[in-house]
Amino acid sequence: MDVLNTQTQIGAGSLGTNDELLDVVMTRFESAAKRRSNWERLWQDCYDLALPQRGGFLAENNPGAQKGAEIYDATAMDAVDQLSASMLGNLTPIWSQWFGLKPGPDLSPSEAEALAPVLEKAAKVIQDHFDRSNFAVEIHQCFLDLIVGGTASLSFEEAAPGGFSAFRFSAVPLMHVVLEEGESGYLDGTFRTMSLTAEQIIERYPLAVLPREVLQQAARDPQARFKILEAVVPDGLVYGYHACLIEVGSSPVTLAQGRFEQSPFINFRWLKSPGEIYGRSPIMKALPDIKTANKVVELILKNASIAVTGIWQADDDGVLNPANIELTPGSIIPKAIGSKGLQPLEMPGRFDVSELMLDSLQRRIRHALLVDRLAPINSPRMTATEVLERSAEMSLLLGATYGRLQSELLTPLIKRAFSILKRRGEIPDLVLDGRLVVVDYRSPLARTQGQRNVQNTLSWINTALSMGPEAAAAVNLPQAVRFLGEALGVPSDLIHKELPEAALIDALAEELPLQGNENIPVQDEEQVLPADEDGGGEDEDA
Repeated sequence: MDVLNTQTQIGAGSLGTNDELLDVVMTRFESAAKRRSNWERLWQDCYDLALPQRGGFLAENNPGAQKGAEIYDATAMDAVDQLSASMLGNLTPIWSQWFGLKPGPDLSPSEAEALAPVLEKAAKVIQDHFDRSNFAVEIHQCFLDLIVGGTASLSFEEAAPGGFSAFRFSAVPLMHVVLEEGESGYLDGTFRTMSLTAEQIIERYPLAVLPREVLQQAARDPQARFKILEAVVPDGLVYGYHACLIEVGSSPVTLAQGRFEQSPFINFRWLKSPGEIYGRSPIMKALPDIKTANKVVELILKNASIAVTGIWQADDDGVLNPANIELTPGSIIPKAIGSKGLQPLEMPGRFDVSELMLDSLQRRIRHALLVDRLAPINSPRMTATEVLERSAEMSLLLGATYGRLQSELLTPLIKRAFSILKRRGEIPDLVLDGRLVVVDYRSPLARTQGQRNVQNTLSWINTALSMGPEAAAAVNLPQAVRFLGEALGVPSDLIHKELPEAALIDALAEELPLQGNENIPVQDEEQVLPADEDGGGEDEDA
């Protein structure tokens, strides 16, 4: 099991005595679980109406049980699927280089240029391991939890050597995880509960000594499951790890303990309210409308059944027996002479009013879950400006959420992947600290603001070039080309820190007409970089 191997490498057994640590872990877990209990009813309502296959906070979640029988309107369920798919495509697109590594600000230009190809190769190695793993499947499940529950947890473990990928992911259901918030504001304390068979326990914790009653019960029933608690909590600059068997015998039994350099649990939130640990979700905001729409559809269906079969009344004349009447085509219903027989009751409700109300509720639900603004582009002939405006709107809508996801999900994810592959020797032994090596996010959502900056920069350069040599002298073309490359997410090893200006001018002259500025003439080299009045060389500031 990679967890135990990792612990042994970085100093297992240095967390204090077993009994003391076990008492501390159980006390912290019980306290954190008590604070979480205030959220469980709200979570259950959200999952019942938007993601019924998960949940299970107030009752045991039995596999294979029928779920969603009380759902009459599936607008929220469909919107959750669309928003999660949109987040997957805009944050961590499959088979696409959605991040890179580049030299940090503390390096000199020569050092950065020498290190850039090494970092780009390392980023491709990490991305290849992501693509070969089950990352796309599990992160999509996490996005579903994020949209419905407001909080998600991703287990990031190292796979056994020789596997197809070095990474192994698992989306931890919200019902199985209890979280703590540290002083830094991150969810860095994690308590995960699992139900494993004795065989699975031995496979996961090969050095563990199981109690006799567990072995005896497993001998009688090999599929019997036992509850396991895994705790990962901050311990200085590292994370302490403790796994124990609970609810067997009188006291918990330690299975494994050690330390991690980075936490294997990555916990992230959609939106956080002050004073709260767990996140708030868009489903929580739309929950009143979801409940109302569900009730309206239920009443409409009842009204429709009444409209089909009708409600009837009859005089009690001693001849007509309502209990023997069947409302079927061709039936003959006897009645006394002079009596009214069966008379239909007028429908009290109106379908048109209900439909109008339901349509308004469904629009508000889709609006709260961003479906009407993040939906796929329907027009195949949208102009570049329309696409840019659509991307800018997406950036504004998800700006705050993307900033939180970048700090709580993407950065810890890349740092842990970097650490695992560095320990395996597949990438150079460098420090991903934001000063020597930094992460360059290249997902579609991350590039949105860069595209806006590119348009503004190109517009300014074209305007300056069209105003004559004096205005063009104010343009620092080499630096402008480097800025455009970084804003467009160009790999850092393709951007030279020092280049002859003539080559950069030619490259920029070829790029400008592609941005929709064909009517603006590009000045030649002598016009763009005029000589000094005294006959000297080019102005360095230009």
